[in-house]
Amino acid sequence: MKDNWKKICLAVQIFREDGGQDLIEYALVVALIAFAATAGMSILAHDVNNAFSRVGSTLAVYAT
Repeated sequence: MKDNWKKICLAVQIFREDGGQDLIEYALVVALIAFAATAGMSILAHDVNNAFSRVGSTLAVYAT
């Protein structure tokens, strides 16, 4: 019975520790930043592609 009580106390102590919580929070923040950067880059890539297309069209007009 004493051994079981020690195991229960140890299990409760493990669940009360929050040392890994900070690591998980930082990982979630990094994942959110990576997701936002990826979404922003896809929008930015579309705009840059349109800008280069306009520049290329303008240069093609002057080249002829």
